[in-house]
Amino acid sequence: MRTQVPLEAISPLIGCHHENPFALLGPHQVEDNGRKALAVRAFLPEAKQAWVVDAAHGEARPMRRIHPAGLYEAIHSTEDSGLSQLDGASYAIQVIDKNGERTTMHDPYAFEPLLGDIDLHLLGEGKHWSSYERLGAHLRTIDGVTGVNFAVWAPNAQGVSVVGDFNGWNAKLNQMRKHIPSGVWELFVPGLTDGTLYKFSVKQQSGRVVEKCDPYAFAAEVPPKTANVVTNLDSYEWSDSEWMGGREKLNGFDAPISIYELHLGSWRRDPADPDRWLSYREIAPQLVEYCQQMGFTHVELMPVSEHPFTGSWGYQTVGYFAATSRYGSPQDLMFLIDALHQGGIGVVIDWVPAHFPKDDHGLRMFDGSALYEHSDPRQGEHPDWGTMIFNYGRNEVSNFLISNALFWLDKYHIDGLRVDAVASMLYLDYSREDGEWIPNRFGGRENLEAIDFLKRFNEETHLQYPGVLTIAEESTAWTGVSRPTYVGGLGFSLKWNMGWMNDTLRYFHHESIHRKYHHDELTFSLIYAFTENFCLPFSHDEVVHGKGSMLDQMPGDMWQKFANLRLLYGYMWTHPGKKLLFMGGEFGQWHEWNYNESLQWHLLQWESHEGLQKYVSHLNHLYRNEPALHEVDFENGGFEWVDCHNHEDSVLAYLRKAKDPKDYLLVCSNFTPVPRQGYKLGVPEAVWFEEISNSDSTYFGGSDVGNDGGIQAVPMESHGRPASLEISLPPLSTVVLKPRR
Repeated sequence: MRTQVPLEAISPLIGCHHENPFALLGPHQVEDNGRKALAVRAFLPEAKQAWVVDAAHGEARPMRRIHPAGLYEAIHSTEDSGLSQLDGASYAIQVIDKNGERTTMHDPYAFEPLLGDIDLHLLGEGKHWSSYERLGAHLRTIDGVTGVNFAVWAPNAQGVSVVGDFNGWNAKLNQMRKHIPSGVWELFVPGLTDGTLYKFSVKQQSGRVVEKCDPYAFAAEVPPKTANVVTNLDSYEWSDSEWMGGREKLNGFDAPISIYELHLGSWRRDPADPDRWLSYREIAPQLVEYCQQMGFTHVELMPVSEHPFTGSWGYQTVGYFAATSRYGSPQDLMFLIDALHQGGIGVVIDWVPAHFPKDDHGLRMFDGSALYEHSDPRQGEHPDWGTMIFNYGRNEVSNFLISNALFWLDKYHIDGLRVDAVASMLYLDYSREDGEWIPNRFGGRENLEAIDFLKRFNEETHLQYPGVLTIAEESTAWTGVSRPTYVGGLGFSLKWNMGWMNDTLRYFHHESIHRKYHHDELTFSLIYAFTENFCLPFSHDEVVHGKGSMLDQMPGDMWQKFANLRLLYGYMWTHPGKKLLFMGGEFGQWHEWNYNESLQWHLLQWESHEGLQKYVSHLNHLYRNEPALHEVDFENGGFEWVDCHNHEDSVLAYLRKAKDPKDYLLVCSNFTPVPRQGYKLGVPEAVWFEEISNSDSTYFGGSDVGNDGGIQAVPMESHGRPASLEISLPPLSTVVLKPRR
């Protein structure tokens, strides 16, 4: 029986731009002059000979080369045998290549697609929240045949192939089928296993062929290599059920939340090999022990998703679903998170939906068109960062990002997502001059599609994973960032208080003698402190790009620098709002942070640095143990000024109150190096006030000016209160007193 394949049908296959290679390859029923038969075809450009092997009987039927480019066919009569069809499990193809090597493999084109109509419909609608379970590369077993199912969205590509170490990176061998109209390409490749290296070879409309990373890949090679790695994320066995069961309470608005932000590659390194990154598993026991010692409730990991340029610190992400391989495998990262959870530490990760880099193997111009980004650079490109902006109004793009957020909560048990650069998403004119941006449909500067995206992201996150925190890095006066979407907010749990951070650091940069002229830089934050659910951040952004370390930014001589930093932290930990501190700030790193080096842990041999570290640990434990410091962070009932007007002495005094009105603390900070004896303050009642914290203690490296354990208040009115006390205020210090009845 002669072949029935027309020559013109072969050309798209040879050129790797066939939208449905299944129409030509694999098993097909044919008929010639009333005779029925099965034709099995395979495109084997490297083969010298090929056979179809009957899996049940081991019989081999030779295949005929019907085109010089390497198209083979075997035709099997079905009339005598009664055989009417073949499937992927019933036969294999045996090949002898040009080197004389013989291989036997199941035919990828004998397997039906796994993506169903519902999957494709939800993807197009932008509501397939578990799309990471379907797109990308997934280990599957079909009719007893194991392999990997590949699927990728590239609607404007001429053709897409899977290439990898299994096929010599030859785009002709595993060409994918396009689902129309969704634009998703799919192929099951039998015989592939965990650890297989792969990419997608995309033939763009221009004819240019680009090897692209899988947007949904779970792992990749260590940069600068860029291939993806087939990975089974479900192989890890978690042991954090106790933490996960109590997480909603531990992440509550009335809970103590003190976050230690760190960059995994530079937190600690092996002293014997300082150029080597520690692995996730090496870091795990050290980080758990350190956070427990220091009293932090959570860690925040700078982006752990795969990124090609280490100097971007992870903020220029290529592999949104892939844990960076710099520190180990996905299972190694799970081990780290699991260990932190078992140690009672929550895990927040930085998530970057605001932009992505231009690297050719990444998302930019993925199928030759502006697929994930906007085509107009006035909408699609960040002028500051040289990166691309997502097209949030495209269903498939917003679906990609929201499902990515849910992926980290699902597969990695993440407890919170800190969303980077939210302000750049909200405003169309962000960092742009007139004429460099396009107004929205109402003529305004708000990015309506990004706003809708952020609301849906928060709604789905809180709906599917109650108790998970979403935290916005948002630096403008946008209203309702941390308010529910049903009252018009964006729906975040917390918002970084960038105004407080900037005003406070600006104040502390002043020499003490000048601070009385800048008193409002401290008091202003309480005017708006309860308009959002604020987190007070001293993040990595405050110790890079020539700003110096936290300690180095403090004015004065050596003693005053340490005293100022202790004062700053004491003020921060007693101010309303959750807390975040970047690594190194807790012990007074001298150098500005460098992602290529370990922190200066050797400084802890000095009492001044060790004392600062002890003080931060003390503050964290005080913060956790005193409900007045954390239960009512987001309402004005948790804070009350005692004295905010004494700019001449640069002194602040206030009460922090718990839900129980009888449970309160008196906080007093002296922002000058002048000790103040007998400083009179009004208090609610004439009882004994125990001094429970003093940043000037010699234990913390201070001068030990204090109040001998406490002060007796007397029934003498002051500051509008029925009782008063006279406190000794140490130089550059924060003192906390607690009533004992």
